[in-house]
This record gives sequence, structure tokens and C-alpha cells, in this order.
Amino acid sequence: MKSTNQFSNMYETLKFSSKTTEEMNTSLYTNQIKLVESEMSHLTHNIRKLFDSCHPILRNVANYYIQTQGKHIRPLIVLLVSKATNHAPKIKNWSDNMYHKYNNPISSTNIVNDNDLNQPLSSYQIKMDTMKTDIHPSQRRLAEITEMIHTASLLHDDVIDNSEIRRGIPSGNHVFGNKMAILAGDYLLGRASLALARLRNAEVIELLATVIANLVEGEFMQLKEILDKEGNFLIFDDVLNNYLKKTYLKTASLIAKSCRASALLGGCTTEIADNAYLYGKNLGLAFQLTDDMLDYTVSEKAFGKPVKMDLKLGLVTAPVLFAWEKYPELGPIIKRNFSNTGDIYRTYELVLKSCGLQKTRELAEKFSNKALDALNLFPMSPSRLALEDLTCKILTRTK
Repeated sequence: MKSTNQFSNMYETLKFSSKTTEEMNTSLYTNQIKLVESEMSHLTHNIRKLFDSCHPILRNVANYYIQTQGKHIRPLIVLLVSKATNHAPKIKNWSDNMYHKYNNPISSTNIVNDNDLNQPLSSYQIKMDTMKTDIHPSQRRLAEITEMIHTASLLHDDVIDNSEIRRGIPSGNHVFGNKMAILAGDYLLGRASLALARLRNAEVIELLATVIANLVEGEFMQLKEILDKEGNFLIFDDVLNNYLKKTYLKTASLIAKSCRASALLGGCTTEIADNAYLYGKNLGLAFQLTDDMLDYTVSEKAFGKPVKMDLKLGLVTAPVLFAWEKYPELGPIIKRNFSNTGDIYRTYELVLKSCGLQKTRELAEKFSNKALDALNLFPMSPSRLALEDLTCKILTRTK
């Protein structure tokens, strides 16, 4: 058996050659991308096929965010978990013998197509390489579905937040209008659900369907997380717990349940699948907490979206909560959603003056360490080391 040092050396010597990797070599995650280079290089192409529509305007809106060079962190995590669990304990007599069906409809084509026989479907013959690799075709499709759901949520979020910028370009709602952005987001969720159903795995379908519901629940919870039914402030611990629950629903749920689904599609035991879920959950929480800090520590150009936007939207994040714990004067400001002149500046000032950012970082590190602990059951491999490295880099990202 190879030692950890041997795997570390193997991992450090990986080099990059493809155009896709070169385009992303300014990212924190270039080493991780190398391990799943083939899958990542086809990701955008395959998603565009799954998003396809016979309506040109809908096609343009649906593909708008896919055309930009996003981080693709969620499919990257799914693919690395797939690879890292490839040699983990499997369910007895498990085999992945359904790959030839993942592009095919379950119902009759005439029924699924309705009256439009030219309507593109996710049964479009997308290349699904069946060469022997550490990642199964179903897991590759799952990575694509995960990014589809995330992209749909971006379209909806930008409408809700009235955003003007996303990933350094005008937001979808700003370019196409709220109506088209909402409809395109709905369409993407429908297409993702179609591709998901064709994986023909009931538990995986249940997991990802729950994610879509979680995204909506988290958005509603975000609107009311610090007050009780009478409009009075909750105690700090309850507020923080509500914030973390909301963060799980809006951000961590997709990562956590996709990681678990990846392990299930690879035939892993319940114990491995449970740990994959815990890894994704804690990584997702650490990711969002770091995101909350970036609103105070980086420029708008570096972040790729407006800074101080949470405050402008009246949303309370972890740095503000910890600042409020030290400076009670923030309470009335929070209660009125930072709506008075000077509220945003004063809140920003108190966050920087307090230990809000430090405590947020400490909380992010706590969840990051829990994510690392969850990887202990995974066999030692370059992919597991890549997940460990990614988990640590999440805390130092600047966009």
C-alpha cells in the first residue's frame, strides 16, 4: 500500500495541458481540476445540450450563465467525491450496468415530446465515454445536473435580489428582464429533473428533488430569521442556529446531497454515503461563511458581484450577527433592514470594528475541520488529497 507521502508526491507532480485547464489556471482549484480534467472539459458542452430548446430566446437565456467562466465548484466536488470513493467499500453484488440508458427516455418518445417531435430532450445523444475510469457515467451526469440546478438558482436569486452583476457580467434579469429570467430558471429545473429521472435511481431522485425544495425554503427563511412571531428579537444562539439552517438550505444542501448521491451511484455502502453527505454539508457551510466575509474583505471587481449587497437587501449574515452580539445598537438597525440613511455604513463600520469577521472565520474553520474528518473513511488516494486541499482552500478564496 502506498503511503500518504507517496500519494502527496504523486498529487504534486500533476501537470496541466488542456485548453480548459489553461483557461482556469488562475483558479484556486487547478490541481483538483487536473484529476478530473476529461470530465470537466466536457461539462459545459454537455450541459448546453441538456439545456437545449427549440425556442432561440429561451435557449439564449438558459445558456447565459453557462457561457461565462464560473468556478464550477459543485460539479468539481461531485466528480472528486466520485473518484475518491471508487475504491471504497461497495454494496454486495452492485454493478453499474445502466449507463446505456441514461440518455434514453422512460416514457414513449411520442408522449414525452407531445406535439413537437423536434423538441430537444436530454435523450440527445451526448457522448458518455464508457472507457474504464474511476468515475461512472451516472456520476458524470450527476455533476452536470448539480450545475444545472445551481444555474437555475442563480437566475432566480438575481431576480429576487434585483442584481445587476453576476460573475463580472450583467445579470440575466438585467439583460433579459425578470419574466424571462424566472421562466428560464424554471425551464432549467425541469430539464435537470428530466435528466435526473433518467438516472433511474429512486434515492438519488429523492435527494436532488429535496434540494430544489430546500432552495425555496431557504429563501423564505432568509426573510425572517432573527425575530419571533411577535416581532421581538430571538436570543443570539437561536438567531445563529436559524442562520446556519438557512445557510444549509440555500447553499450546503445541494453540495451535501450531491455528494451523497455520487457515493450511491458508485455503489458505496451506507457508511461511505453518510460520510460523503457530512463532507458536503460541512464544506457547504464553510463555503458560505467564507462568502459572507468576502462582502467585507474584497473589491467588487475581484468578487465578481456587488459588495455590501447583503446589507442593501436587508439580509443578515454571520459577520453582522457576531458584531451585533458585541454592539447591541445594531439591533434596531437590523430590525429595520438597514433602511435608514447611514445604516449600511454604520453596520459595515461596526463589523470591521468588532470581532465579527474573526468569529465568522473561526466558525468556517470549524465546519472545514468537520468536512476533513468526514473524509477519513475514504481510501487514501490523490482524489481524497485533492478534496482535503480544496476544503482548506475554500477558506482562503477571494471570489
